Formats: sequence, structure tokens, C-alpha cells
Amino acid sequence: MASINTENLPGHVAIIMDGNGRWAKKRRLNRIRGHQKGTDAVREVVKTSREIGISWLTLYAFSEENWKRPQSEISALMDLLKQFLKNELPEMQENGIRLHAIGRTQKLPASVRQTLFDTIEKTADNKNMVLTLALSYGGRQEILDSFLKIASRIERGEIHTADITEDFIAESLYTTGMPDPDLLIRTSGEYRISNFLLWQIAYTEIYITPTLWPDFGRKEYLAAIQDYQSRERRFGGA
Repeated sequence: MASINTENLPGHVAIIMDGNGRWAKKRRLNRIRGHQKGTDAVREVVKTSREIGISWLTLYAFSEENWKRPQSEISALMDLLKQFLKNELPEMQENGIRLHAIGRTQKLPASVRQTLFDTIEKTADNKNMVLTLALSYGGRQEILDSFLKIASRIERGEIHTADITEDFIAESLYTTGMPDPDLLIRTSGEYRISNFLLWQIAYTEIYITPTLWPDFGRKEYLAAIQDYQSRERRFGGA
């Protein structure tokens, strides 16, 4: 903690939580065991974020492409999400964490949607940190949905093409009202974005670690923030 400069924290950290399956395979366990272990890493990162003063934390929890996985795995992931939300609600309330969700959440099973929206409603007045879960999320799908929304407004005569600016598009995305990420962390050593926050990460600092998500804890998280603090952010300037 002493090596972290609390005056130079990323305001918004986004994480691609990758490696649950490989963690389980290395141990000759079922993939679901990897996802279960991954929830421990989620708790650790949320707790650390709150303690050091991160205002926004966004976790890539379930991608639009993840619907292609075997139905048994999808069902297990949905059950884990539902149980996680129920278990963590008291912690979120106690520590002032507001839950938010982005993505095509209408595709989630009805019982999961209900638990998700109940948790969002119950934490709506919390002020210390915003935890956003990207669920049934895809960056290209987000941009497509944004453009369809804008096109519909043009057809109804509510706006004109001259009204469309970068800010206007940003306000039409799932992430409207959220700051762009300052730091994107990807675990498991893969060097790709995987369709995550494509518009929002234009000037985000990216940190790749070989650590598999279930093994990603406080030490690894603080190392990522230390690395972020060593960089000079110029946003295209000299």
C-alpha cells in the first residue's frame, strides 16, 4: 500500500477477467471450478479497489460471444452470478458500493435479471464506488445498438445529422454517464481486447499479466496500478 500513490490513482479501472478455464484445466478440474474460484478474485479486487479509493471498477463478466459455450457451462455461470449478487449485497451496502450493469441484459435468464435489477435498485444511493458488470456485453454490439438508436431518432425527426458528435455518440452507448477507463487490465497473458469497450478505451492504458484470473489478487492488482502510475499519459499530445 505504501508504494501506491493515492494522489495518482486511475479513476476508472476495467478488467478482462480471463483464465478461469485454463486454471481449472491445469489442476485437472471441471471448468466450473475455475469460474467458482474466479469469484474469489472478484471479491478481492472489489475490496482492494474500495480500500485504496478507486471510484469506478468495470468487470467483463459475460461476453456476447460467451452464449456460444455449452449450455451446461452457461447455466452454471448464470447460477454463480445470481449467487454472487445475493451474497455480496450486504458487503456492497456496508461499503457504499453501487452496482451497475452494461450489455444486452435482456438476454439474461429472467431470475438472474430480477436479482440483478433488485441489487442495482437496492444499491442505487451508494456513493463510495461504482461496480459495473458487463453482462451479455460486446463492444461492436454496443456501437451497433448506439447507431440504431441514433438512426431511429433521426427518422422520427428528433435530431439531425449535424447534431451527431463524438460526445453525442458516447451518450448513446451503454456506458453513458461513466468516465472512460484510465486503466484496462487483462489477465492470462492474452494480447487482445476481445470486443470489450472498443469506443471507450481509445486512450486507456493497457496492462497485460500472465496471471490467470483465479490467481489474481491484491498483490497483482496493486502491481498493475503501480505500472499505471509509472506511465506518462499524453492523450496524443507532445
